[in-house]
Amino acid sequence: MKVFVTGAAGFIGSNFVRLLLAQRPDVQVVAYDLLTYAGNLENLTAELQDPRLTFIKGDIADRDAAYAATDGVDAIVNFAAESHVDRSILDSTPFVRTNVVGTLVLLDVVKARGIKRFLQISTDEVYGSLGSTGLFTEETPITPNSPYSASKAGGDLLVRAYAHTHGLPTLIMRSSNAYGPYQFPEKLIPLMISNAFAGKPLPVYGDGMQVRDWVHVEDFASAVLAVLERGRVGEVYNVGGGNELPNLDVVHSIVRLCGASESLIQYVPDRPGHDRRYAMDHSKITAELGWTPSRVFTKGLEETVAWYRANAQWVARVRSGDYQAYYDSQYAARLAAATASR
Repeated sequence: MKVFVTGAAGFIGSNFVRLLLAQRPDVQVVAYDLLTYAGNLENLTAELQDPRLTFIKGDIADRDAAYAATDGVDAIVNFAAESHVDRSILDSTPFVRTNVVGTLVLLDVVKARGIKRFLQISTDEVYGSLGSTGLFTEETPITPNSPYSASKAGGDLLVRAYAHTHGLPTLIMRSSNAYGPYQFPEKLIPLMISNAFAGKPLPVYGDGMQVRDWVHVEDFASAVLAVLERGRVGEVYNVGGGNELPNLDVVHSIVRLCGASESLIQYVPDRPGHDRRYAMDHSKITAELGWTPSRVFTKGLEETVAWYRANAQWVARVRSGDYQAYYDSQYAARLAAATASR
């Protein structure tokens, strides 16, 4: 089987490529990535030596490039996405281009080439915000609240429409928050870890009591493989870790694991429209495909902190340049306001 993996040099995509090559010796992988700020070939250093892996730099929204790169492909797994809510609030345009137009282009490629399977990787955020009880199921209505989640919902709806109208062999996966090695440090866990090691402030939005369900990236990758190989065409599968925690609890755990001072925690003004709680019901994928998360969050977080400690040079390289400019634009004013209010 020849698998075309978009966003393959990103956090989740690279972990999936690693798993796929390790567990399926007969597979060929085309790793496709535009190498924007969050795509990093260092994430695939060892894998690039494997003759079964071909890397192509490309944009999923570029129709001619995507078509040319998919010659002989049997399946597509679409991880490529603009995925950070804060960035989508600053500028939504790249999110619509990648998450909506890019998905449309890939669906047209599947239709034109007769590709046998298309797996769209989506997010729990398309469901909106939960109250204090309950879980998102695959039947929960899509009610996105941020430009990011709206763009992902748009892509998902195109996948559904192409399956219904054109009979394409599509599947959708929606996951809770992933964490683990190789995650770009704009997201909560790697941001807090890298700042804690550097002795920098740990900016916590609002009261820090936003609740998220955490799934280790390697568990997520194993779920993707199960759905790719055995999922029912046309279905949606939710993936979660069963680890619901307030963000502030996660930050306190990171401070302890990093040996940092609690005084680094600084409460900053919340972001607009911040969803209060997400939590996923993954009983469908468990019942149909036998997948369950294997990582207990406390152990997974400890291993993640150890990885970032051991890979300080990787962190330093990805935190330089454009990332630092973004970080300053996102947090400098908030941290200054928090300091002034004390």
